[in-house]
Amino acid sequence: MATDREYPIILFDGMCNLCSRAVRVVLRRDRAKVFRFAAMQSAAGREMLREHGLSERGVEYLVLVEGGRAYVKSDAVIRIASRLTWPWRWWAAVARVVPRVVRDFKYDLIARVRYRLFGKRTTCLLTSPGAGERFLS
Repeated sequence: MATDREYPIILFDGMCNLCSRAVRVVLRRDRAKVFRFAAMQSAAGREMLREHGLSERGVEYLVLVEGGRAYVKSDAVIRIASRLTWPWRWWAAVARVVPRVVRDFKYDLIARVRYRLFGKRTTCLLTSPGAGERFLS
């Protein structure tokens, strides 16, 4: 299994349509193929959550595991976006100046209603066509 020392790993809710779309955006915009992915519902995802003291239940945020550290909510999104192509890198630079409390408040609002707004899958998105090697199982 790849580790966060080798590659930054994005943990996402594989049942959430919004989260799955975000993964597809990262796959398209991560031209250097830096990121690896694991659904929080997978064995690898659950293990990483536990390793970083994050709850397996009720997780309503994206997690970036990088360099032995877990970043959550808006910090995770900004760190991910800063490594993607334009316009995401530009967006990350602008978002950094917004206080974390404001960013996370907005993040939490979207996280709470994401299933209602974007829907929920009945099965977990574990791979994307042509990107299977970037997903941890």
